[in-house]
Amino acid sequence: MDVHISLSGRGELAAQIYRQLLDAILDGRLRSGERLPPTRELAKRLQVSRNTVAVAYDRLVADGFLVGRAGAGTFVSGEPVRGRTAPRGVVRPRPVWASMPEPTPWTGPVPYDFRVGVPDPGLFPMATWRRLVAGELRRAPAGYGDPSGHEGLREAIARHIGISRSVRASAADVLITSGAQQALDLVGRVLIEPGTVVAVEEPGYPPARELFRSLGARVAGVPVDGEGIDVAAIPGAARLVYVTPSHQFPLGTPMSLARRAALLAWAERRQAVVIEDDYDSEFRYGDRPLEPLQSLDRAGRVVYVGSFSKTLLPMLRLGFLVAPASLGAALRAAKRVTDWHGELTTQAALARFIDEGLLARHIRKATRVYAARHAMIADALAKEDRLSPVPSAAGLHLCARLAPGVTVRERDGLRVERLESYCGESPAQHGLVIGFGAVSDAAVPAGLRLLRESLVLAAPEAAGPLT
Repeated sequence: MDVHISLSGRGELAAQIYRQLLDAILDGRLRSGERLPPTRELAKRLQVSRNTVAVAYDRLVADGFLVGRAGAGTFVSGEPVRGRTAPRGVVRPRPVWASMPEPTPWTGPVPYDFRVGVPDPGLFPMATWRRLVAGELRRAPAGYGDPSGHEGLREAIARHIGISRSVRASAADVLITSGAQQALDLVGRVLIEPGTVVAVEEPGYPPARELFRSLGARVAGVPVDGEGIDVAAIPGAARLVYVTPSHQFPLGTPMSLARRAALLAWAERRQAVVIEDDYDSEFRYGDRPLEPLQSLDRAGRVVYVGSFSKTLLPMLRLGFLVAPASLGAALRAAKRVTDWHGELTTQAALARFIDEGLLARHIRKATRVYAARHAMIADALAKEDRLSPVPSAAGLHLCARLAPGVTVRERDGLRVERLESYCGESPAQHGLVIGFGAVSDAAVPAGLRLLRESLVLAAPEAAGPLT
């Protein structure tokens, strides 16, 4: 174990070594059972006599913090030491961060887990993925990579979204990100100045709303109806509009073609930018997919954002954006100054996964599984008079509005999310958002029965997930 010790002056060197080793033990930087460097080695590194180091070690042994073992060395005492906490400090963040919710720790599964945005990990071809990653590790180059991401992956994504979503893009238009959230962050860094008005859907995706606020934007919620965002209600001062047109999050309704055309016309008149988050577009169970805003855009005002968190696994942290050429240089620079580039081995493995047809095969298989769960839940919601389901034919969740006066009582083993938690404006809308990626086929019927039993006539409870 290399221990950092800084000596100043010539006097009491043994005392300085003693104090710094003691601090490291008390702070928890040196943990119980860890071996310290031999006195000769540490003395050589510090350019002091071996006896000076031995005096410090002997004192720590006498105090019970170190223990010597014949023929093995000197170790931190086996008695556990509670690490000292860092000082609280007086530095304060910008005021906007005081209103940001603390990240919620990820909790383990429950028997009836209807969380939103969680794919079924059992569907992921892990053995194949391990083979691809292992192969890329064997030929991984040294050094840094292109901030835009692995070239092969950018080419594969351009082909994939061109075929599956009619997105017009070349590899040069694609930038690889750590999920969709980083894509939104990069766009915000490039386009948002303090006070910029950003329009978002209401209800909508809270992390996007919080991100834009953190960058200094004034976020305006715009109502969503059966055709998508109400273009007439978008503030005239808005310079950025964030939408999820393929599968509106969280309601699930697609944006109509007429509304898409109206939004693009509005953006051109106002010289605004539209961020199209193609959320959950891969999994469709009916209806023909509509053209993405990006492929309808003729003025170069749409930034298309996608992610592999739902199609593959969230832990891979892989997403991308496709931007007009006029934003390309700035976005690449923003990527470079934030994290330079993502994990290139994983990116290379995903490129092969796409090129070998494995992604398309996986999506087809997963769609069949999810379609069965979607149908079970949709049928059950349609028979429940205390819920009004919102029509949806895609994605990994369904939304249902609660009848007036109905709320949901918490039940052990059941986890479902409330529509209120996706609302940024008052009054909040009341309903349930029911995911089906994390719950097994076998558990769906029993979970729905438990959910029906949880519906009661009562005053609405505080918003939040049910556990």
